[in-house]
Amino acid sequence: MHAFKRLTLVFLAPMLLCASALAQPVAGQGATFPSKVYDTWARAFAKAGGGAVVYKGTGSGDGIKQITARQVDFGGTDAPLPAAELAKARLVQIPMLVGGVVPVVNLPGLGAPLRLDGDVLADIFMGRIKVWNDARVAALNPGVALPALPVKRVVRAEKSGTSDGFSRYLAGASAAFKAEVGSGQAPAWPGEPLRAEGNDGMVQMLRATPGAVAYVSYDRVLRDKLAAVKLRNAAGHFVAPSERGFSAAVLESDMHRRGDDLATLLDRPGADAWPITMTSFVLVDAEPGEADKVQGTLKFLYWCFMHGDDLTRGSGFAPLPVSVQSRLAARFTQVRPRDGRLPAYQSF
Repeated sequence: MHAFKRLTLVFLAPMLLCASALAQPVAGQGATFPSKVYDTWARAFAKAGGGAVVYKGTGSGDGIKQITARQVDFGGTDAPLPAAELAKARLVQIPMLVGGVVPVVNLPGLGAPLRLDGDVLADIFMGRIKVWNDARVAALNPGVALPALPVKRVVRAEKSGTSDGFSRYLAGASAAFKAEVGSGQAPAWPGEPLRAEGNDGMVQMLRATPGAVAYVSYDRVLRDKLAAVKLRNAAGHFVAPSERGFSAAVLESDMHRRGDDLATLLDRPGADAWPITMTSFVLVDAEPGEADKVQGTLKFLYWCFMHGDDLTRGSGFAPLPVSVQSRLAARFTQVRPRDGRLPAYQSF
């Protein structure tokens, strides 16, 4: 090789490496519940000139694990961490949006949306109700010809914030479920339910299994035209899932009244409130070594926060209430890089 070319490469190599590092996309991983929305937001952010963001839906448990190990730039979780765990792991938790977990069924020939209440739904997922024309299901669906198909329960195979929210709702609706199954990211489902990875895996398993019942995020119901269950809410009304129903749940909670983003949105009073409404969060490093390591992440999250209402509308999710949005700026300032520089995230 010509000496000039070799010399040029010697000087250019560090610059190329630096450019390569700068070109690395912001990497997020975790909750599958909001994953399609994060993908949409990432495309809009890149189109606006903000850079590349890649989000991988692997489940809330994995999202917490990956950000705790600093293997990703941010982790997604639908099961928020308490303050003590955040402090121990040196993480900042930021609410992003509100959505609904929806029971869905594969019952060929059903002439109307299936109606259930929390107690009957709990018994279905405990394996106590074994056929769809069971008397308790029939009593909630007068005049509907229910099939004599066996009930096939589909649950998440991995640790999941969707499972956490769904099981917390069932535990609140049924004392038996609370005592025998409890709640969490990996509930101890009785018997041998079918298991699937992620919200999209649940959709695939549901579609392939006549008589199946599963639980997925509302955006999958819209996208895949799934048969959603109507649930009896705290006001005694049978309601279909909707963005309006999620916002109604927020309005009847301390998230709206006090700006408490950890307040429960489950089974809130209100005529239109969807009973299984929950908040989705992201986790970021509170003490990165350098401001540059977290700057791209915060730019993306702040941009989503500033454009949240427009980005969320029609997505199958609801935006955060103003009382929560007004407090988010303080959450961003909790990220304090160890190099003493503050990340510039409010513009790009």
